[in-house]
Amino acid sequence: MLTRAAGLVAAFVAGLALVVAAVLVVRHLTAPSEPELPVVPETRRPIVESAVRACTPLSVPLLAAQIDAESGWRPDADSGHAQGISQFSPVTWKEWGQDGDGDGKANVWEPRDAIPSQARYMCHLYEVVKVVPGSKTRLGATQLALAAYNAGPNAVLRARGIPKILETQDYVDKILKELLPKYRESEEKYQRSEAKHKSSASASPSGSSSTSPSTDPSATAPGASPSATRRP
Repeated sequence: MLTRAAGLVAAFVAGLALVVAAVLVVRHLTAPSEPELPVVPETRRPIVESAVRACTPLSVPLLAAQIDAESGWRPDADSGHAQGISQFSPVTWKEWGQDGDGDGKANVWEPRDAIPSQARYMCHLYEVVKVVPGSKTRLGATQLALAAYNAGPNAVLRARGIPKILETQDYVDKILKELLPKYRESEEKYQRSEAKHKSSASASPSGSSSTSPSTDPSATAPGASPSATRRP
C-alpha cells in the first residue's frame, strides 16, 4: 500500500514538474524580445570617430543618428536632390565637400570624404544658428543645426527657428527623439565592451586596445526620411 502511494506521489510530482517546465518554455517563447539597437558599422566607425573629434558640438551617437536618418548608412543613396551617405546636394557639396581619404578628389559617394564633410558642415551650421532664438541651449542649437542641414541655413535664419516645413520638422524629430536615444544606448554598450576588452588585454603583456570618443553634447535632447541640404 505504501509502495503504491509513493508511486502516485512520484507520478504527481513528475507531472507537476512537466507542467511547470512547459509553462516556463511557453513564457520564454512568448516574452517580447528586447528591440535590437542600431550600431555604427565597423567599417564606418573610424571615420565617424575622427569626424566628431574635429567638431566639438558633435558626438558619435549624434552624427550616427544623422547619417542613419539621411541614408541608412548607404553610400549609394540618391534622393534625386541629394547624394551619398551624407545626402549632400550638388551645390552644397561643391562648397563643403572635401577630400577625406587623401586620393586628391572630393567624392560625394565616398564615405571617407562625405562623413568628414558632413561634420565640417554641421560645425559651420552650429555657428550660423547662434543668432537664432533658442540656440543658447545645447538642445536648441542641435535642433537648429539639424534643421539647417535639411532645409538650408537661410530657411532657418528667415524662420528664426525651425522652418514650418513638415519634412524638416520630421527630420529633426526622427534624429533627436527616435534615433539618437538608440544610438546613445548602443554606443554606451560598445564603450563598456571596449573597456572590458581593454581591461582583459592589459592583463596580457602583448595585449592592448583603445576606446573611442562618445561624449554626447546633446545628452539633454529627447528622434524622416533621407533628405539633407536640399536647399543651399
